[in-house]
Amino acid sequence: MYGTSNKKLTPNARTLRKNMTKEERKLWYEFLRNLPCKVHRQYVIGTYIVDFYCANANLVIELDGAQHFEDEAKSRDAKRDNFLCENGITVLRYSNLEINHNFQGVCQDIWNHLPASVTS
Repeated sequence: MYGTSNKKLTPNARTLRKNMTKEERKLWYEFLRNLPCKVHRQYVIGTYIVDFYCANANLVIELDGAQHFEDEAKSRDAKRDNFLCENGITVLRYSNLEINHNFQGVCQDIWNHLPASVTS
């Protein structure tokens, strides 16, 4: 489905897990790790490392800092999102600003994207 995972990315993913941004830590510790389904942090899919991945929901959650709003980064993100979508994965993107100022709204939106089989 995802093609060959790049095993060379695994050490980088491990480092990213150990050095999460404050917004990633907040979302992880205050919401995602308590969900009734397994969520992976800094997970390798194909040639990409995604911030959070829930296989039960085919769902990727990305948190975007300011650098993601630059033209080159937007282009890279669009390419990655297209790859994930072509493989049946829904991508949810939230800015760090949303995490800091609308945390409950972000959590509710993620919850709304989980299948009923997971949330009931």
